[in-house]
Amino acid sequence: MFVQCPAVSPFEWHPFSITSAPGDHYLSVHIRQLGDWTQELKRVFSEACEAPVAGKSGLLRADETTKKSLPKLLIDGPYGAPAQDYRKYDVLLLVGLGIGATPFISILKDLLNDIVKVEDSNTGTSRTADNCAGTNESCSANKISPKRRKSLKTTNAYFYWVTREQGSFDWFKGIMNEVADLDLQGVIEMHNYLTSVYEEGDARSALIAMVQALNHAKNGVDVVSGTKVRTHFARPNWKKVFSRTCSKHPNSKIGVFYCGAPVLAKELAKLCQEFSHKGSTKFEFHKEHF
Repeated sequence: MFVQCPAVSPFEWHPFSITSAPGDHYLSVHIRQLGDWTQELKRVFSEACEAPVAGKSGLLRADETTKKSLPKLLIDGPYGAPAQDYRKYDVLLLVGLGIGATPFISILKDLLNDIVKVEDSNTGTSRTADNCAGTNESCSANKISPKRRKSLKTTNAYFYWVTREQGSFDWFKGIMNEVADLDLQGVIEMHNYLTSVYEEGDARSALIAMVQALNHAKNGVDVVSGTKVRTHFARPNWKKVFSRTCSKHPNSKIGVFYCGAPVLAKELAKLCQEFSHKGSTKFEFHKEHF
């Protein structure tokens, strides 16, 4: 959707990927500071928002309880996106570079809402990810009912997020932890890759990996990302990723969705063709550049 903030510029409209799911009761976008308009937007909202809580992430927050008035925002949309047809595939392979992860956060949230929804035929009640996450009760009863499984074509989703900046993991910390907590059947598999750290095999990265493993075993939290999702170093071996997906899902129709710089798009498109021709698993490629 397009967003305009009259306090920044009464004429400029900027496009952003929607990161809330279709079933959410709110609309959200994630905006990265890259130019004059986004930097000014951050400044305008910083003045109206609450200061970050000590020890918490640096995200600024404001809602209807905030005393100060918030800057006005105008929105135009929603518009179509390359990733909007994800529900027609058996398996999803989602690849995001940096802020290119944004279109896939909406997809993961939508899948999560489906996965944890319990449809009790006796009582007609249902429980969603939101109200389950807001209680202390166990969510172990969350299973996809046979009725729900029939309507949900997608059986598995693999999300690969590649970023150079460790701080980027703060952007989607909430949804990553939510998936780790509530996806008890392992439908969604998440992989974080940090490319600015030492290459895999370097003694320093081996040391960090050791600390990672110890902390994850003890506290269930990754020391690099601050989430329950383990972080890998260097870049993914995409040929291995495709090969593993092929062997796991024979005779499946797999949707490969990519958002990021054009360079990797060529490699992923080529791998889709290569693996589709030599096996029973078929890959369809969709790309979006930012």
